[in-house]
Amino acid sequence: MPTHILDASSSTALWRDAVLEAAQRAQVRLDEELESYLVFVLMRHLGDVGLGARALALDYLDALLAQGRTREQALRDTGDRCLLIAGLFPEQARRRNVSLDYFLDLGAAAYRAEAEHVRAALGALYLHLAVAFAALVRALVALRSLSGEWHGLDALARYALARTDGRDEFHGAVLLPAPPRTQ
Repeated sequence: MPTHILDASSSTALWRDAVLEAAQRAQVRLDEELESYLVFVLMRHLGDVGLGARALALDYLDALLAQGRTREQALRDTGDRCLLIAGLFPEQARRRNVSLDYFLDLGAAAYRAEAEHVRAALGALYLHLAVAFAALVRALVALRSLSGEWHGLDALARYALARTDGRDEFHGAVLLPAPPRTQ
C-alpha cells in the first residue's frame, strides 16, 4: 500500500484546490494574485492559536505608530487576521459584541495603510487586497461551509458583507475590479 507524504508543495496544492472550490461556491472570481495570497495566508496562520484572542483595533493602532519593517509586518498581520476571523470565524464578532463590519472595515483599512507605505509592486498588491477584502471573506465563508458542520453567516453578518461589497444578495455573482497598475 503506497503512503503519501504531505510536503509543502502538496499542502499548497490542497489549499489551492480548497480555495478554488470555495470561490466557485461563493460565486466570487479571484484572480491569481488574490487566490495565491489567500492560500498563503491560510498556510501561514494555520497554527495561529491566538487568532481570536487579539484586540485587533489595538494591533492596528500599534502598527500605525511603528516604523519600517515592523510597521509593514504588523499591518499585514492585522489585515490577515481580520480576513481569517471574518471569513472563518465570524461568530467572533458576536462574542466580542461587534458586528462583522468591524473586521471587514479594519482588515481593509490595514491593507490600505500597508499599501501606502511599501514599494510600488507590494503597494498595488495590498491595495488590491483592500478593494477585494469582502470577496476574500466570501471565499473563506464558503471554505468553512465545505466542512458541512457550519451553516454560514447569520442575517446580520450577511447584510454587513453585502453592504461592504455592494451585492444585493449574499449569493449573487460579483466581479472584482482589476488590480491597480504599478508605475
